[in-house]
Amino acid sequence: VQLQASGGGLVQAGGSLRLSCVASGRTISMYSMAWFRQAPGKEREFVAVISWSGGSRNYGDSVKGRFTISRDNAKSTVWLQMNTLKPEDTAVYYCAASPDYGPTYRQTSKYVYWGQGTLVTVSS
Repeated sequence: VQLQASGGGLVQAGGSLRLSCVASGRTISMYSMAWFRQAPGKEREFVAVISWSGGSRNYGDSVKGRFTISRDNAKSTVWLQMNTLKPEDTAVYYCAASPDYGPTYRQTSKYVYWGQGTLVTVSS
């Protein structure tokens, strides 16, 4: 599975962005899909995950209530809608795919495919 993330850019605090992750090479319907982010000098941080069917979603505490993850398996696409952005949301955002979905979804080691990342910059 090849993952291509896009949609990043520069936005003012309080604004919105929608990230997309398009998969190719194999259907994503058998994978849980997640977004992680990594700010300069920091470890990669879990942002959101969605189960195979889309029936279950979980979010990192710092984005809960502001970000929404969704997917369309027919389009092999996962989205991350980001609202009320804050300067601390500035990071490179990565999409990732895992054959599992469970209590370990926050662990980067559970994901077998990664996109190349898209940069989100939020100005104050």
